[in-house]
Amino acid sequence: MNRDPILFRVDGTTRTGWERLARCMALAAALQRRRRPTYFLSQVEPGSLALSIKRAGNEWLDADSSAGSADDLTELIQEIRRLSPAAVVIDAPEANEEYLSALEGTGVMVVSLDHLASTRFPSRLVINPLLGPGRDSYTFEAGTQLLLGTRYALVRPEIRRVRPARSQEPPAPIRALIALGDDDPHQQTSALTRLLLNVSKIERIDMIVRPQYPQLEKLQALAAAHPERVSVATEAAEIAGRIARCHFAISGGAAWSLEFACVGVPQLLIVQSEAHWPTAQRLEEEGAATCLGWHESVSVQTIRMAVQNLLNDPLERQAMARCGRQLIDGRGPDRLVTALEVLLHPSRRIALSAAA
Repeated sequence: MNRDPILFRVDGTTRTGWERLARCMALAAALQRRRRPTYFLSQVEPGSLALSIKRAGNEWLDADSSAGSADDLTELIQEIRRLSPAAVVIDAPEANEEYLSALEGTGVMVVSLDHLASTRFPSRLVINPLLGPGRDSYTFEAGTQLLLGTRYALVRPEIRRVRPARSQEPPAPIRALIALGDDDPHQQTSALTRLLLNVSKIERIDMIVRPQYPQLEKLQALAAAHPERVSVATEAAEIAGRIARCHFAISGGAAWSLEFACVGVPQLLIVQSEAHWPTAQRLEEEGAATCLGWHESVSVQTIRMAVQNLLNDPLERQAMARCGRQLIDGRGPDRLVTALEVLLHPSRRIALSAAA
């Protein structure tokens, strides 16, 4: 790869969660397919995540400070001057207007990955890979490009490849998936699995979590106690296989929910974070899922009834699968890279300089 690199500034720790790091890696994979080298300036926890970043073909630089801090800004500007990247992608809720403006002052193109719309964006490009909030919620400067909505959902290629196999519902036995986000912030996966074990129609339950999930050993112990009915999947290849065979999923309205919709998995949504409400509501409005509500207020009886109703209504499952596939086509990463390449094209830079 001999093109100018793209630099990502994102953390993946117990404090920040790992969803932001995962979506940046999905975007980096799409950039690499266009022969763009990718660098990650990140704090990661556990340290083994650095190996995962490198194994995916990225370069990893250990950040000394948390993203968005004054010390981090100094370090990031130093790396920009050293690497001369074509663009720097910032995915951190602490990156405020002052932080982003300082980066713009270096002359590099600043791209913000954001689903909170909590600051004013001087960035050249703002991307929301979830389904909300919408354009009206964002404050930005003249010349900023916004890429929002279903066309830009970050579906990983290994998940999208499952889409043809899901053109029809898988045969029996009935299998359920539980995926409450990359870090399952309220650690409900175990409790939901125990609840589904009492549903006789469900013969297999697959729990999907990241390898760094804090309660992974607890889930593995639960799977060992019910080896014929329960399993845990942490790696992309085995997760894709579970998705291909499942009949419905319980998710939280995060990135997993969009990937399930893309391949046509009917879903019950239990919202784990306020930031995921817009996505959960949009999926329900489009008929791709049923939103059961906020994780603290959803009762065991509500979940049990929703599962029974979904299992007893194959037409409803088919409708959910069809609506999800129509809503999310899985080509979001390629569209994002195309948009970035258009903004980086030399002819566009010359035109902007002439206009100035």
